[in-house]
Amino acid sequence: MHLMNFSAPLARQFSARLPALLLAFLRAGLAAAALALLTACTTPITTKVTNFNAWPADAAGATFSFLVKPGTLGELEQATYERYVSAELESEGLRPAPAGQAGRFLVDVTAAGSQRKQKYVEPVYVNPPLIWYPAYRTRRGYVYPGYWGPDYYGPRYVGDRIVTRTLQISRLQVKLVEIASGPPGPARTVFDSTALYEGDIGDLPNLVPYLVRAAFEDFPGKNGEVRLLRFDPKTGEIVRN
Repeated sequence: MHLMNFSAPLARQFSARLPALLLAFLRAGLAAAALALLTACTTPITTKVTNFNAWPADAAGATFSFLVKPGTLGELEQATYERYVSAELESEGLRPAPAGQAGRFLVDVTAAGSQRKQKYVEPVYVNPPLIWYPAYRTRRGYVYPGYWGPDYYGPRYVGDRIVTRTLQISRLQVKLVEIASGPPGPARTVFDSTALYEGDIGDLPNLVPYLVRAAFEDFPGKNGEVRLLRFDPKTGEIVRN
């Protein structure tokens, strides 16, 4: 029987390390899987807020009412979003106008969802098939048979690929128009905030509460400011760090 020569020190080192290497690979795979699951559950919800305002100094205690858009009268979804906005406005010291009356501020709430495709480059690694480690003879004459085993160097980089991802886009715009203040005059927009979410969550009703909170954070805010706000999906609170 002809046995191929093999570097004894290298083979002996690999044989000794093989169980530890396999265990390390297994632990690394389990850790990566656990991290992916944990990340999927706890990734903050990130919103981008654009704010414009010319908020009047005497607005405290003023009344507001909602704009009735054609086709939305009585819609439960629209009414739900307006309740979220109403709660924020009341927390800022404004009051709902009596039923059937227009308030000093007319509130326009628009929420919409859409999708867009995003392409990015992703590296590709493959696990090579088992490789043959030939037999070798030690200096004392012992012969170790050859065997099939995993590649000592692990997964190999083989190139890049283009990946297309579908992004879910949720947008909320809240606009307050002053229609009654002092002498008669033209209505003017005093607050216009747009909150935007782009990510994997596709259910608009689940995102609107975060978008409303983002739109009114530090109300009325700085004019012309664009900010990123992150929310903890478990608590609904803003992530400050």
